[in-house]
Order: sequence, then C-alpha cells, then structure tokens
Amino acid sequence: MSVQQWDASFVAKKVIHNEKLFILDVRNADAFEDWKIDGHQFEYLNIPYFELLDGIEDILPKIPTDKEVLVVCAKEGSSLMIAEMLSEAGRDVAYLAGGMKTWSEYLEPIKVGDLTGGGELYQFVRLGKGCLSYMVISEGEAAIIDAVRFTEVFTSFAAHKKVEIKHVFDTHLHADHISGGRHIAEATGATYYLPPKDAEEVVFSYAPLEDGMTVQIGASNIDVGAIYSPGHTIGSTSFVVDNNYLLTGDILFIDSIGRPDLAGLAEDWVGDLRDTLYKRYRKLSDELIVLPAHFMIIEELNGDGTVAKRLGDLFAQNHGLNIRNEEEFKRIVTNELPPQPNAYQEIRQVNMGKITPTPDEQTEMEIGPNRCAVR
Repeated sequence: MSVQQWDASFVAKKVIHNEKLFILDVRNADAFEDWKIDGHQFEYLNIPYFELLDGIEDILPKIPTDKEVLVVCAKEGSSLMIAEMLSEAGRDVAYLAGGMKTWSEYLEPIKVGDLTGGGELYQFVRLGKGCLSYMVISEGEAAIIDAVRFTEVFTSFAAHKKVEIKHVFDTHLHADHISGGRHIAEATGATYYLPPKDAEEVVFSYAPLEDGMTVQIGASNIDVGAIYSPGHTIGSTSFVVDNNYLLTGDILFIDSIGRPDLAGLAEDWVGDLRDTLYKRYRKLSDELIVLPAHFMIIEELNGDGTVAKRLGDLFAQNHGLNIRNEEEFKRIVTNELPPQPNAYQEIRQVNMGKITPTPDEQTEMEIGPNRCAVR
C-alpha cells in the first residue's frame, strides 16, 4: 500500500475544516501528553517508536481502516519508518514531513474581515504553538502586530498582496516565543514600535509605543495605545483597529486571561491585570471583536479557523472576567498557574537583543504548547 507525505499546511486544513483523522504519535509518552496536534475530530494512539522496532502487528487492530491515518514523530525520521512498516502490512498511511518541529513553525493566514475604505485584516494562526499574529492592509500599506520569528511568511504575504510594510508593532516584550518584529522592520525599512516600559533593557533602537498614539495605515486607523493595558507585562498595550477590532496581546484570550508572572513580578502586576480586565476593558464597546495574541485550546477556533469573539460575549462567558472577589482573583492568577513556557527567560533575552541563538537553538526554545494564560 502507499505511504504519503503530508506537509503542515495540508494537516492545518484538516484542523480548520474539522475533518476526521487518526494520528499515530510515536514520540515518548511525556512529549505526547505535553503537546500534540489538536483537532476537533482527531483520534490518537501514542506508542513510542522504540516499542515498534520489532514489528507493528500488535497495534494493527487499533488502527482504523475507515479513516485517514497520519504517523507523527518529533522530526520525521521515526514516523517515516513506522509508516513504511504499516504500508508493508497493507495499510494506506501518511507521515508528517518535518514532524512536530515543522508543525510548531507553520503559520496559516486567514482573513478576519474587511476594513473601512477597502482595507483588510488578516490573522496568522500558528496552530502548533497557539500564537496569533496580524496584518492590517490598506491602500498599498501594511502594519504587522505581534509577528513571530518566521519573517519570510509576512514579507512574502505582503509581496503577494502588493503592499509595503510600513509599521511593525509588538504589544509587549514576549516571553513564550521569539518575536520577528524587529527583524521585519530592519528588512523592510518599517518603523518598529515597542512599549517603553517593556523596553528598559533592550539593546536596539525602537519607536516608543505611547499611550493614546494613532498610526494611519492607508485609510484605516490603528489606535495604538488607546488602552494602556498592563498586567501580563508592565508595558502591555492593546490596539483598536478601525473601531471594530480589539487586539489584546497576552492580556485577554477567548477562554482565559493573561498570566502576570513571566518577569518574576506576579505580586506586583496582579493589580494591574485586574484593573485592565475589570476597568479599562469595561469602558469599551461590547461590539468590539477581540483578537488575542494566543489561544490555548482547539475549542477557541471558530469554524473558519480564526480566533475571535465579541468582547461582550467574553464578559459573559470568560471565567477570568467574572471573579468578583479581588482576593480570589489574586489567588488564582498567582497560585494556580500552569507550568511556565519552555526557556521563557532565554526567550526574553533574545527579544531584548541580548543573545542571538542559532535557528536550531531558537526551535528548541519554542518547542511545546502555549503557556501564557490562566484558565
């Protein structure tokens, strides 16, 4: 029988289109339990590949014949070997090219909506890491918000749309992934903006992202810093785009809220976090569409693959926005935190410009799920 090679883009379409898929993950159990390819209708079997070296006969009854089957490992080699063994046993299977390393790096651009004057807003969904980046396009110009380190994805997309990247923003100094914002700005001549309260230790030049400033992108206004929104970091800044969209960075997610501890200052920042969520955001229109910088669970994806929801709906449904007792809120966001992101301290150093790891080292730093939220 045949062995097919599927790339991350092909698998991403199956996630977004809510298709059925059976995944045989041959990584070690701890790696699988920590992080896997999530899909609404995906089924899984985790058997470490070294347990299959003597043959796959024992697992054949567990592998369906009426569903597509994908074999996954860390970097491809083991999954290809097991896929070939299954093929020799008469099964049609596929393996993931590049393994979970490639899955972690793939970005799927999805249109969120149209803007005033013919503009467009795109969300770049990093399914394997839970990161969300944005591009605002209007009248031949583009702005990028919270770009991840795969800069060619953004520059190629801008070239495809025939627009010039004029402005690049980071909502805050990221600790869970390496930012591509500064490098995109250097490559394109765009202005790179960073909140100054998050930039006290950076070793490069930047334009300060000031509270209340507005930057014009063609015919669409980006109200940058219209809401100073500290709590995840002391400089966190939210963006209002075209008076319809609220880009919340890592402060507010669809099913959770931001954690305040990744700079070691949870006790100091928890009050800022509550003020942002319970006071600053309460002053905004319920009709704003929240676009966060991350998602945690596959259920946060909409039917079209975007991660977006009305602010009013989040006030009604997000548990983190409905903890009335301040002491209870403080306890939850300081004492009930998930594990911290992999290599988060080193990632902060990279984003300050203090260290420059190799591409392979950057990949290792970012391996694993998103852990910027409190649920």
